[in-house]
Amino acid sequence: MLALERQKKILEFLNSDGVVSVSRLSAELGVTEETVRRDLEKLEKQEALRRTHGGAVPLEGTTYEISLEKRKNINVDAKIKLAKEAVKYVTAGDTIFLDASTTTFFMAKELKNRKNITVITNSLRVAVELSGCENIKVISVGGVLSNNQSFVGRHAEKSIEENYFASKIFFSSKGITADGGILESNEAECGIKHKMLANAREKYYLCDKSKMGGVGFVKLVPMNEVDYIVTEVEPDEKLQEKLDENEVKVIKISE
Repeated sequence: MLALERQKKILEFLNSDGVVSVSRLSAELGVTEETVRRDLEKLEKQEALRRTHGGAVPLEGTTYEISLEKRKNINVDAKIKLAKEAVKYVTAGDTIFLDASTTTFFMAKELKNRKNITVITNSLRVAVELSGCENIKVISVGGVLSNNQSFVGRHAEKSIEENYFASKIFFSSKGITADGGILESNEAECGIKHKMLANAREKYYLCDKSKMGGVGFVKLVPMNEVDYIVTEVEPDEKLQEKLDENEVKVIKISE
């Protein structure tokens, strides 16, 4: 079993039982306790759980998704730079999807001086940020308002699926790995992004260094369904091979 598969199983056990032990995971996964401890250590670094003596518990107040307030303060400088770079690929006449990630919020700030574009989003923060911009048409998909200040649920998904198409999508996620592709840890957001990706012609993944090797328990999209990755770091050799294999272009910006 690959490390990513083990870590996904660990999160599933944790979600089901509320606590996991090293000894039980070792038996369930068929690996040594030392291997389990390494997996738990990596997941803790990804803020997916908190290790305890002999096992792990969920992070208090989360379901494997870092809170909006916390995410706003992670790699802010890099996210702003990615946003500035991404905006270069938006041209007059474009209709674009923006997801509810913090990087696209920074991107919305950079879009304010653009003209003749339409932004379709499930992010309340993006919609508010762009409100009042005379040359930008903003479409909010509606739905159930989540703690992430985003609209999610079947109504939002159906709205996108049946009514909206875009020339480009700009999105982020929990992480990317060579074995797993692009991963997410929020199933509600994942459903929205699936619909946006399906209805967009060009797909731009905004990937700051915290996403490289990031673990999520939901597969958002395989590598071959993304056109560009905008990042400030070089992918490792294994990931770069997968990107090349799937003809994904890396847009590398200076840190």
